[in-house]
Amino acid sequence: MADLSSKMAVAPTGDNEAKLRLAEAQKTYGRGKGNNVKTARDKKLRSNLKRQEYKHKQAVMQAQDAEILLEHTEGFLEPEAELERTYKVRQDEIKASVGIETAKKGFELKLTDMGPYRMDYSRNGRDLLLAGRKGHVATMDWREGKLGCELQLNETVRDARWLHNNQYFAVAQKKHTYIYDHQGTEIHCLSKHLEPLFLEFLPYHFLLASAQMSGHLKYTDTSTGQTVAELSTRLGKPTALAQNPWNAIMHVGHQNGTVTLWSPNSQTPLVKALVHQGPVRSMAMDRQGRYMVSTGQDQKMNVWDIRMYREVHSYSCYQPGASVAISDRGLTAVGWGTQMSVWRGLFDAATADQGKVQSPYMAWGGDGQRIENVRWCPYEDVLGVGHDQGFASIIVPGAGEPNFDSLEANPYENVKQRQEAEVHSLLTKLQPDMISLDPNIIGKLDTINDKKVQEERRPELKEDHMEKLKNRGRGRNSALRKYLRKKGGRNVIDEKRLKAETLRKEHAARTKDRLKQERQDLGPALSRFAK
Repeated sequence: MADLSSKMAVAPTGDNEAKLRLAEAQKTYGRGKGNNVKTARDKKLRSNLKRQEYKHKQAVMQAQDAEILLEHTEGFLEPEAELERTYKVRQDEIKASVGIETAKKGFELKLTDMGPYRMDYSRNGRDLLLAGRKGHVATMDWREGKLGCELQLNETVRDARWLHNNQYFAVAQKKHTYIYDHQGTEIHCLSKHLEPLFLEFLPYHFLLASAQMSGHLKYTDTSTGQTVAELSTRLGKPTALAQNPWNAIMHVGHQNGTVTLWSPNSQTPLVKALVHQGPVRSMAMDRQGRYMVSTGQDQKMNVWDIRMYREVHSYSCYQPGASVAISDRGLTAVGWGTQMSVWRGLFDAATADQGKVQSPYMAWGGDGQRIENVRWCPYEDVLGVGHDQGFASIIVPGAGEPNFDSLEANPYENVKQRQEAEVHSLLTKLQPDMISLDPNIIGKLDTINDKKVQEERRPELKEDHMEKLKNRGRGRNSALRKYLRKKGGRNVIDEKRLKAETLRKEHAARTKDRLKQERQDLGPALSRFAK
């Protein structure tokens, strides 16, 4: 009987086991700290928040339970001895060591007359889009080698992007941006996108963004055809454009070495950072939205932590990097000149505050083919390289995500599944207003605006607030106060705003001390006349 009671005392209860499981699952699949439901005074809002928190916990537990189904793992090249280097392994050696189906994924297309070529993969990695600078555009199912459509536009083509699936693609031509279907038929001409240089597509918002030669960034809703936003960067002709897949923020590179972060909700950049000492050539962000890799004309490749906006490491290139891409598993490919290097562990070294990565993971090139564009194929260990002599598909072991979510993007979907996915994505389309630096802000309580509402409802608080405004003194229209009164960016609390608040408080304290000192100098008789 004593043994049984001791075992019962040691064994945790069912509630404790559930809490331990939830805490363990939160480490991997959690989304940060949840909402404090008790602070909500409204009963309806409090019940909605409770229901939302419960759904979050259920999703975390189900994600942990689904780990048993993830049977595939990534495999990297590993050296057998200390002096061996994986970047010395050639593509023909890899093809001889892998299976026949995998070896077929490494091929080259010789297109010497219409280059250099830019390329893009569809969201499920099944289709390939090639766009030559001299007007040659082609689509193909690259696994089976089937040509989809082929166009000869007979004018300059600067960029091309797939839209939400493999049925439509956008091409940045000499004067305007055009949209074509999978048969090569011109569907629409976006005449407001004048002289586009770069294109990006936001799949969850159905927004096509283009950076123009005039320095404007334009957003167009491809589901309705309406122009959502037109933003002026005021920094001249842009040199690079990339999107952060974590929060759908657009990163624009400029001639003066700065990178500006844009949202369609603000006419001014959310963040402006000096990244290079020369023009920015290319940028790429990882899937979690934590790090940015950029290359510039100063022959540097910099790794930035965009959560704190600080540079982590800097690497030297022999030539300016033309293009950068980051795979699902964190491998970074950079093309410079006629060479292409793949780096492994750049973000692991940044997280652990270790030194630089000493050598690249893989290398390719050196045959006189100047690289124009590099892109990772989703859910595949394949890197696509567009150069001035055509296109090359390179096998990079361990690059792709081995376990894909078929509800997110299915590489093996049929026509019926593609149609169903298109309807669901349109029904769950996100609005442009939801794009912000912190995507987790959606569904949280806005305590700042709630305090303002409470002041408006209670007149005594409002009178105190008006009394404080009357006693502000001088400097009412100073540049600092104008910045703090700006309408744009109130939902973004960045470092610049906090610094401005601190400066304002320090200025008010200094003014108060100076007035106090002046009153003391005037004496007790005249001090009452001092303002």
